[in-house]
Amino acid sequence: MNDVAPAERPAPSLASAAKSWDLYSGRQRSVFLLVLFLVGTSNYVDRNIIGVLLEPIKQEFDVSDTMLGLLSGISFALFYATLGIPVARWADRGDRRFIITISLTVWSLMTVLCGMAQNFWQLALARVGVGMGEAGAIPPAQSLIADYYPPDSRSKAIGAYMMCSMAGYVIGLVAGGWIAQHYGWRAAFFIVGLPGLLLALTTRFLLAEPRHLPQFAIRVQSQEPVTATFRALFEKPSYRNVIGAMVLYFLMAYGALLFTSSFMIRVHGLSISEAGALFGGLSAAGAIVGNIGGGIITDYLAKRDIAWTARLPGWGLILALPLYEMAFMAPNIPIMAGALFLASIFLTGVIPPMFSALHAVCGSSRRAMAVAIAFFFANLIGLGLGPLIAGSLSDWFAQSYGPADGLRYALMTVMFTFIPSGILMLHAARTLRVDMED
Repeated sequence: MNDVAPAERPAPSLASAAKSWDLYSGRQRSVFLLVLFLVGTSNYVDRNIIGVLLEPIKQEFDVSDTMLGLLSGISFALFYATLGIPVARWADRGDRRFIITISLTVWSLMTVLCGMAQNFWQLALARVGVGMGEAGAIPPAQSLIADYYPPDSRSKAIGAYMMCSMAGYVIGLVAGGWIAQHYGWRAAFFIVGLPGLLLALTTRFLLAEPRHLPQFAIRVQSQEPVTATFRALFEKPSYRNVIGAMVLYFLMAYGALLFTSSFMIRVHGLSISEAGALFGGLSAAGAIVGNIGGGIITDYLAKRDIAWTARLPGWGLILALPLYEMAFMAPNIPIMAGALFLASIFLTGVIPPMFSALHAVCGSSRRAMAVAIAFFFANLIGLGLGPLIAGSLSDWFAQSYGPADGLRYALMTVMFTFIPSGILMLHAARTLRVDMED
């Protein structure tokens, strides 16, 4: 794929194009977005498949919920978070297409190695490798999207791209659960890891990197020192508040909710494949409504007041709490399913505006770094500690209420992080206009 738009499309010349998004036609942008979506889907499949495999792993290796939380949380998040910043620094100055291709290759290979683990610690070490590879997934991809799409259509593009998180979640749950049910949990890792190697070739040849053109190359003399980047970002109250909200969001969304399939198995008696299919289907339906609806509504409101990119997710997060509490308290599967579906709409609907708010204040030369810093704190604390906290609470509650209700009460407790997360986004809305920087 060429790095520029076809000659027949009316567009500025290469030398006179004022903005990077002027270089590409709508069809090209769609192709780029599709490729990034597929890469992101692979990222989230390999990350989240562990959630539906926790029960068979627990039985084979005879470990506690706390250890499962360690496996699904901090073992992945530690290097994922810490490597994200240097990789993003590279992405803000280098070839983002190359970074994504290499990262995809690494995490796919390490996912295959997860299936070869012969004990718990080998599996945990392989998960560390998955995290190391996936550190180069999201920041450079969002940075490219911000260069492909102008600000007035960026939220929809980010919303479409971020649907990869739910697509990967659903594929990981449904396919992973079915494969584990019929062929074992190791086969699940093999089958989802290998396609990523083929996708890496597609990524290398189909994505465009506008920095290959002289007018969009990052000049050495214009490169901002790391300390200056951190200072410029954290001096902005809206950026600090968005980061805080994301940490609490990830603590629940990508941490505690990893145990939802286990909850369905223990409390409602579903099989691994049934739990994966149900939770995956509900999450997919909710994500379609949430991501697309969230992006469209945000773009509409942001044209009138950019503060809505923070205000909308603030209220969405707060309203999600009672729905999740209802789901985990539900006496039967239909009520639980209905509440989870509605809750997932809010859960996924807040993502496009949250990242749009972040991009609105970070400045074009700091996009990947701003996303990486957000993911550093959100993943290290949220994804890293979320499963560990939920697992530890589950073990603690289980001493009094048994493993089924123990997990139920643990998940209900962690859900209360929605409230402070929403409040922080509402605070971000107050200063967003002042902090804006393109």
